[in-house]
Amino acid sequence: MITFVILSMVLIFVDHRTGLLKPVRYSLSVLMTPIQYISNTPVRVAEWSADGVKSKDQLQRENVALSNQVLLLERRVQKLASTVAENKRLKELMNSSDIVDDRVIVAEIVGVDPDPYRHEVIVNKGRNDGLYEGQAVLDADGLMGQIIEVGPMTSRALLISDSTHGLPVHANRNGVRAIAVGSGILDKLRLIHVPDTADLEVGDLLVSSGLGGRFPKGYPVGVVSKVSHDPGQPFAIVEARPTANLDRSRYVLLVFSVEEPAEESVAESVDVSTEGLPTEKISAIDGGEG
Repeated sequence: MITFVILSMVLIFVDHRTGLLKPVRYSLSVLMTPIQYISNTPVRVAEWSADGVKSKDQLQRENVALSNQVLLLERRVQKLASTVAENKRLKELMNSSDIVDDRVIVAEIVGVDPDPYRHEVIVNKGRNDGLYEGQAVLDADGLMGQIIEVGPMTSRALLISDSTHGLPVHANRNGVRAIAVGSGILDKLRLIHVPDTADLEVGDLLVSSGLGGRFPKGYPVGVVSKVSHDPGQPFAIVEARPTANLDRSRYVLLVFSVEEPAEESVAESVDVSTEGLPTEKISAIDGGEG
């Protein structure tokens, strides 16, 4: 037992400090894929059973509700189409570039990291589907995180709430820029190095700024939930609540950038020092803000 404990510590140290074990992890991801699908089978069977056994009245009620929802969504799409067309005309008048829609694919979350100090999930798409490290992950309400490890058929994504993650954002109300980093808590983000005089208020919507080119621009990230000013400190204490359902979303969107990175690209990291805390690795900050 002592031998195995020592061997485990050595492997953990080597994996943490070097990239020598990355090929091994890549191979293990292939072996783990069938196990992940098998472990998810009971949930799929339960969902299939729940959907397959329904009364006629229940199906009729659902049909009416869905029909009403389709009508509402069609009205919204008509308004959205008008808004998109108007924005395109304005950009053409300003001699700006044409609007280019982001290409996305839908993926399903098939696993969650059991380590309470690591906010990571596993999606059922991999290199065979064109995924790459650093790719943005969204749900229906906002940014969730980014892909950090790509296997042939599955990939691992780091959530924005993880304490090692950060991304450039700006306030939708007035454009104030900041860097949102994870706090290690699913429903809380921290904005670091925000000047004490910055015009941020509770309720301000934070969206991705697009600086650095890692995350697409304009997607919701969080809503400011706390702004605290200390007269003796140069920076304000600002917290935000993620707009994405980090602990509930089952299906996610994987966004492809206009110029997708090379297959062997590795997500860069930048050292960010927070006041009163030791220097920590914050991934995916390319804009150099703050």
